[in-house]
Amino acid sequence: MNNRPSRPRFPLALRRNPQAWDRQEPTWRAAQASVIEAALKRSQTRPSGNWYVVGASRDVPAKAPIGRTVAGRELVVWRDAEGRPAAGPGACPHLGAPLKDSPVRCGTLVCHWHGLALGSAGMPGWRTLPVHDDGVLLWVRLDGAGGEQPLEHPVVPARPELARSVAAVYTGVGRCEPEDIVANRLDPWHGAWFHPYSFVDLKVTGSPQGDADDSDRFAVDVSFKLTSRLVVPVRAVFTAPEPRTVVMHITDGEGSDSVVETHATPLTPPDHPAPRTAVVEAVIATSDRTGFSVARHASVALRPLMRKAAGRLWRDDLAYAERRCTLRTRPNLPY
Repeated sequence: MNNRPSRPRFPLALRRNPQAWDRQEPTWRAAQASVIEAALKRSQTRPSGNWYVVGASRDVPAKAPIGRTVAGRELVVWRDAEGRPAAGPGACPHLGAPLKDSPVRCGTLVCHWHGLALGSAGMPGWRTLPVHDDGVLLWVRLDGAGGEQPLEHPVVPARPELARSVAAVYTGVGRCEPEDIVANRLDPWHGAWFHPYSFVDLKVTGSPQGDADDSDRFAVDVSFKLTSRLVVPVRAVFTAPEPRTVVMHITDGEGSDSVVETHATPLTPPDHPAPRTAVVEAVIATSDRTGFSVARHASVALRPLMRKAAGRLWRDDLAYAERRCTLRTRPNLPY
């Protein structure tokens, strides 16, 4: 039986008394640093199985590799003859050529310096890595970097059925560590203040209560802003299923069951003096409205718009994460 509240016929709402940005209710009292830090600390204890997101599934074509750096390790990712992803060290075991610049022939990576053929099975001195394609994102397992008990598969959040969705992936890079990205997402109180061009009428209706509360569900009622008065109200729930991931599920309102996954992948080794982290955010939108099926067939045009919207938010949020990193690492600044 479906107990979800019935949706309005039209997804849009008209704000009756829209308030100016500086007249909205302040959220600084509710946004307690202790609550955010406690939720962050608990997220860091959850198992990741040493899996790291390296990009979108669409990033890896059939006949060319891509290069990635994770935790200071140079990697190469390509597809084998069956289209399955493969990954290994980014330097050729012969003389160190950058394999990201080498071609793929019949699923085999062929070094462009001296022709050494490298397949998905690897070879002595060049071991391939576990890799997982979940249909939206590519993950690579680095046991040496993660240091945890390995898991056979990554912790992939619950998602709507991909055949009935539109998925877009945004990637950005910030001068910070993964925990700074996660902390940003575990602070939903900043939304309408820091992103007034996108969010209005934000109210956090549920958050963890003290150190003993390990539920770590942040529930938010918020409206996506279309004009000063025309909005799309939704309820969203934020959770952190593993140390480098925060997920927002739309649980009520337009686009229910849609998901925004924010993954933080370290580019530099631990304790690097100038840390850098990649934000890989997957937006997986769905709707049971008739018009959405038409829009889904135009996904080629929709994806760039979805990435652009995510990029605008992350220009601000990366500044937040970078500032947090600065405050953590400079003893002369208060935090």
